[in-house]
Amino acid sequence: MESPTSSAERYRAVQSRDRRFDGQFFTAVKTTGIYCRPSCPAMTPKATNVLFFSTSAAAHEAGFRACKRCLPEASPGSPEWNLRQDLAGRAMRIIREGALNDGDVEALSSQLGYSSRHIHRTLVAELGAGPAALARAHRAQIARNLLVSSDLKLADIAFSAGFGSVRQFNDTIRQIYAVTPTEIRKKAGRSRASREADGAPLQLQLMLPVRQPFDAEGVFQFLAERALPGVEAAYLENGRLRYARTLRLPHGPGAVEVTAVADSHREWRLSMRCEVGSLADVGVVLARVRRMFDLDADPAAVDSALSQDPVLRPLVAELPGMRLVGTAEAEEYVVRAVVGQQISVKAARTHLSRLAQVLGTPIDSTFDGLSRLFPSPEEILAAVPEPPSEGPLDPDRPLRLARRSIRTVRAAAVALIDGSLHVHPGAHPDQMRAQLVALPGIGQWTAAYLALRVLGDPNDWMTGDVALVAGARQLGLLVDSMSKAKAHVELEELAQRWSPWRSYAAMHLWRAATSGSPGPTGSV
Repeated sequence: MESPTSSAERYRAVQSRDRRFDGQFFTAVKTTGIYCRPSCPAMTPKATNVLFFSTSAAAHEAGFRACKRCLPEASPGSPEWNLRQDLAGRAMRIIREGALNDGDVEALSSQLGYSSRHIHRTLVAELGAGPAALARAHRAQIARNLLVSSDLKLADIAFSAGFGSVRQFNDTIRQIYAVTPTEIRKKAGRSRASREADGAPLQLQLMLPVRQPFDAEGVFQFLAERALPGVEAAYLENGRLRYARTLRLPHGPGAVEVTAVADSHREWRLSMRCEVGSLADVGVVLARVRRMFDLDADPAAVDSALSQDPVLRPLVAELPGMRLVGTAEAEEYVVRAVVGQQISVKAARTHLSRLAQVLGTPIDSTFDGLSRLFPSPEEILAAVPEPPSEGPLDPDRPLRLARRSIRTVRAAAVALIDGSLHVHPGAHPDQMRAQLVALPGIGQWTAAYLALRVLGDPNDWMTGDVALVAGARQLGLLVDSMSKAKAHVELEELAQRWSPWRSYAAMHLWRAATSGSPGPTGSV
């Protein structure tokens, strides 16, 4: 089901209290000065008294405060920011990563390539609020989550959420929620603050709102099959799923652990624990995890659209709530995708595990199975020498690949270091693909795979992927006698009918090709 766009469609969603649209738009009532999520259980206001906003920040700017009953800030984020590839959508993704916490709008300008004035004008016109207001609303969302989920001191929560001062934090919470931070915490039953000893990593736990249905088993299995020992750890047992990994954060190394548990209705509840050296990195971790697990997706819209295809309909019915598995470390996945070109997941995992063990920086983590960071581009470039044109290769080299593959890894590392390759969430998919294929040894398939994993592009398509062709043949979309080249061309044409959700359709085809194992067979 597509998100309603007209006022009449949105009002009907409010009348039905349809929670599928929570976070996709906000309902403000002129007579009360309050804004709500569409599923708010309160009495439905008259249509003449209702205004609709695309963002909570726009509602704040218009003078409305959040409803204390439905807590609109606790809903999942809008899937629109993953779907939209325009300037507004890409700016929102960077804002959610905390780009304005340590700087001003110039931080957006440098990443998006537009003037701060143009960015401000575009966001106000498209979303009803400027970048500063959007960042402020996002900080308030993180702060409310921390207030009800953690025992952190209020001052620690203020800085964890990205506020510049405790006073700014208090004023914002009062303005948006019409209560004090202490009152929010008291209502949630949180009163005592705790923190690790000085010098030890700060640990805290947060709930992760997600729209149902959610294919938790598929996401965690995908990650488990590609996990690199020491850098990642995963297990799936007794109805409890766990994935943990180390992180390179703006203020130092950290780690995160995500768990999922199904309730009696088979709805999955997700939470995360994180270890950080600086409170300022909490919001960054939260944003990366939400993107990695595709938690802001709209499964109703995706499944409804793909179910229109009679071939995909039974697959969607069998496995609703498919997600695109992203990554928490964009630069790391450039290296992983390059290493995984044209070899199996198992072989790539072996090469990458050795690379991480030899070059990865050791860290202390209390999470089981985590012991080191994946090596940075600088560390890889320094430790993986340019291979000689002739003669034998060093058998003890950190990366035991062919000469051409080693040169490609080094070229990618150089591009990441000198800035000629941009892989941040605000990058445009077409621009990132062009930068990738300009590097020696990187083809269209790898560029497309990275657009899916790094950017979460919902309409990505990996032309030339053998697993997609195998899945299409398994489903009867392609005849077995068709040549490989013709099959790739015809499948790409067929995939147009799955737009703008081709990436999700690809996940279903991969499963069909690999007897239920999620993801492509040739990359990690």
